[in-house]
Amino acid sequence: MRRSAMLDVVIAGGGYVGLSVAVAIKQAAPHLGVQVVEAAPEDVWKKDFRASAIIAAATRMLDVFGIWDEIAPEAQPIHKMIVTDSKTADPVRPVFLTFDGAVEEGKPFAHMIPNVAMVGALRGLCQRLGVEIRHGLSVSGFSAGPQSTSVTLSDGTSVDTKLLVACDGVRSALRDMAGIKTVHWGYDQSGIVTTVEHERPHNGCAEEHFLPAGPFAILPLKGNRSSLVWTERTADANRLIASDDLVFEEELERRFGHKLGSIRPVGGRNAFPLGLTLSRAFIAPRLALAGDAAHGIHPISGQGLNLGFKDVAALAETVIEADRLGLDIGSVNVLERYQAWRRFDTLRMGITTDVLNRLFSNDVGPIRVARDFGLGVVDRLPGLKSYFIGQAAGTTDKNAPRLLAGQAL
Repeated sequence: MRRSAMLDVVIAGGGYVGLSVAVAIKQAAPHLGVQVVEAAPEDVWKKDFRASAIIAAATRMLDVFGIWDEIAPEAQPIHKMIVTDSKTADPVRPVFLTFDGAVEEGKPFAHMIPNVAMVGALRGLCQRLGVEIRHGLSVSGFSAGPQSTSVTLSDGTSVDTKLLVACDGVRSALRDMAGIKTVHWGYDQSGIVTTVEHERPHNGCAEEHFLPAGPFAILPLKGNRSSLVWTERTADANRLIASDDLVFEEELERRFGHKLGSIRPVGGRNAFPLGLTLSRAFIAPRLALAGDAAHGIHPISGQGLNLGFKDVAALAETVIEADRLGLDIGSVNVLERYQAWRRFDTLRMGITTDVLNRLFSNDVGPIRVARDFGLGVVDRLPGLKSYFIGQAAGTTDKNAPRLLAGQAL
């Protein structure tokens, strides 16, 4: 078995969370050896036509990285958000709650960014910083020792590293190899993701329609386009994905409405099963979980990716401070700080999204009346709305890692 020289950090998973971990650590500590291993072939990321909502705190981190100016031309600010609650067949959808999208003058609480633009910018920065990305490889095993962990890759080679970071998704193989248990349940829902072109401009307005099967989110993109996250019961979602274009477009139009004129799906359609997955631990000896490997939540709040970015900022700060103090960056004592920093926030967000989904994904009359009353009360309290926006944008967290506050490590 071929064995490479000792590395400081090996990251399993080359999505935006894994790449961001690599960038955050390498930029702050150029002397550390950082490598990313990614199971997908090299150009697969260029075929990802999805987009993601990035909160204001995350854009601060991307700005610290020095790539926000590169991404910004492709980013659509969310200037406003409206929330409705109705049945699918209702001819009118009353607006119960409206949010101004600014956290401060001229700064929206979130942007919609095409995944290909974000990943492309992060990959380019990795190259400039000297982070090697190895494609077509996965971790097939690892064994933690007192000074390092030996990582076996799928091509039979082995690498030694002080710290292994699992960014390999909600079905994380590394998490299973480490024996870390999860709390998990499914919702019997799937999220249909697609993009539509529409006749009229959206003016940067995002919409969340609460329908009996689940939320139907319309998220603005550059130009007269919007990204949709459409929640349906899994059987219905599978039927819609398998249906012909005419049936799919008719069902889509019933939910989307006509306020933006005629609509046309573009870029294909996919469905993903929805559930709640929370890791019982975020660390093991010389291993840290980040992103979906540590938590998978319902998209009802649009916070899944942003939880991952919070992991990135907290883990990078933990590693960099330990390195500057001359500590072992992979020791359990060091990684315990990262776990304590992130576990409660993740649990809180997981419970919040679970409660919201159960509260709004039904058609029970008394529950509908109560939730609509609650939305109406919030809409009439500007201070409370500002608090919710600040929380959603990540700009009011006094315990936030430095990167999310726009400060370099």
